[in-house]
Amino acid sequence: MAKIKVTCDSTCDLTEELYRRYDVEVLPLQVTLGERVCSDGVDVTAEELFDYAKKTGTLPKTSAVSVGTYEDCFRRYTEAGYAVIHVNISSELSACHQNATIAAEGLDNVYVIDSRNLSSGSGQLVIAAAELAREGLEAGEIAGRLNEMKGRLDVSFVLQTLEYLHKGGRCSGVAALGANLLKLRPEIVVKDGSMTVGRKYRGDAKKTVLDYIRGRLENNPRVDPGRIMLTHTAFPEEIIRAAYELVKSLHPFREICITQAGSTIASHCGPGCIGVLFFNKKED
Repeated sequence: MAKIKVTCDSTCDLTEELYRRYDVEVLPLQVTLGERVCSDGVDVTAEELFDYAKKTGTLPKTSAVSVGTYEDCFRRYTEAGYAVIHVNISSELSACHQNATIAAEGLDNVYVIDSRNLSSGSGQLVIAAAELAREGLEAGEIAGRLNEMKGRLDVSFVLQTLEYLHKGGRCSGVAALGANLLKLRPEIVVKDGSMTVGRKYRGDAKKTVLDYIRGRLENNPRVDPGRIMLTHTAFPEEIIRAAYELVKSLHPFREICITQAGSTIASHCGPGCIGVLFFNKKED
């Protein structure tokens, strides 16, 4: 049985503790702030990114992991006798998956997974891959399981501002203006690998966050009670704690993980973004 190494790109937004627990290697995307080129999750934080955007009025640029970086990583493990399971952000949202697929060509036992998701939604698949490997499954079987599981991911988040999506070209100016004038806080849902607008909430940050969580979880029989991610960008601790307690009260999750989005994801959703990311149960 081949040894298995799980790798992913930095948009999976897991904590350092989770990456260590599951022995995952993370390949960072690049984030450019003016003339400063940084590695996501290594030498730039979301807070620094927000400060840069506030001072300059422009968003940092983000770049996919290069083909060469992926190939060097994959080859290092395959030459050491490993099979590689690699998880990427949705191919609809980044060139990372395309680059990783190109890098894997000609290498044996490298399985590149298009998560069709983002942030810790993709991270859920990373953890699942590591758990299945520990159970003794072969790499090809794990890849098949992940491709089934990604269709059951429920990934969404609620925004306090549309400014970042608008500047990044993912939200029209009219929609942003309308939401701001009406003080609406939109829910963004990941569907078929892309982002779409879901419900709209009204009120202050805490109210909209708690209303959003109820909207996703309350009286929802499809929720798998395994693991849920509560992922945010620079939210006050008081709101994170209230969100955690509400999630805990609505379903008996085995594990609730609080993670903070890295600079790549933060550059698109801005400050004051929070989401609950979980699996739905298999249909009978």
